Amino acid sequence: MIHKTAIIDKKAKISQSVSIGPYSIIGPNVQIDEGSKVQSHVNISGYTKIGKNNKIYPFASIGSDPQDLKYKGEKTELLIGNNNVIREYVTANPGTSGGGGVTKIGDSNLLMIGTHIAHDCIIGNNVVIANNAAIAGHAEIEDDVIIGGNCGVQQFARIGKMAMIGGMTGVSRDIIPYGLSFGNRNYLAGINLIGLRRKNIPNKKILTLTEAYKEIFKTEHLHDNLSKLNGEFKDNEYVKEVVNFINKDKKRPICTPFSK
Repeated sequence: MIHKTAIIDKKAKISQSVSIGPYSIIGPNVQIDEGSKVQSHVNISGYTKIGKNNKIYPFASIGSDPQDLKYKGEKTELLIGNNNVIREYVTANPGTSGGGGVTKIGDSNLLMIGTHIAHDCIIGNNVVIANNAAIAGHAEIEDDVIIGGNCGVQQFARIGKMAMIGGMTGVSRDIIPYGLSFGNRNYLAGINLIGLRRKNIPNKKILTLTEAYKEIFKTEHLHDNLSKLNGEFKDNEYVKEVVNFINKDKKRPICTPFSK
């Protein structure tokens, strides 16, 4: 299961069912759980824990030092869950002491070729990040998000559950759950109806969310608009997620239809 040309530090904790391909290098503080497959020419270093049944493709660099001038070699972690597909040339860095010390990548994500996950990012589950997208430090990406190719997500940005980001978008503003966002500097273009239908969300709930979206973004005064929501809107769990996301403490402004 382990190729004879692979270099694995004796202190690394590698499950017996892990396969490691030619010329891959595994550092002393790495843990890889059962069923994971590391192909050829992969570098895994730092305090990195990788869960079960992950597949890591050639030339990925996992766990190397954060690209942060404040980082001075302190012990920080990169935690990767289960069933992820990490394609060629993906880079993922551990956290920094100033950002909590941990970068987390959840379960069942697809990181396509050239994806970069910077220090202190939190990536949820079932996230798809397309080729050459770069996620800057401290960003939070919730479950079921799709990020198009060549996107740039600015540091501290938040992307809500099941949002969809068009290719080559510069994400400088937080994106609400279920939102669609595009543009050189991102603006909100509606609700991700395709994603909601793929998840078999009932049409009535989708219609309520769509109507709530119109009310929330009726004017640029979001909090005034939120205060006027009532009735069926407040009883819809998807609307509640959007409202809670907007009201949560944040580092970036909320992306709106007026953000162009």
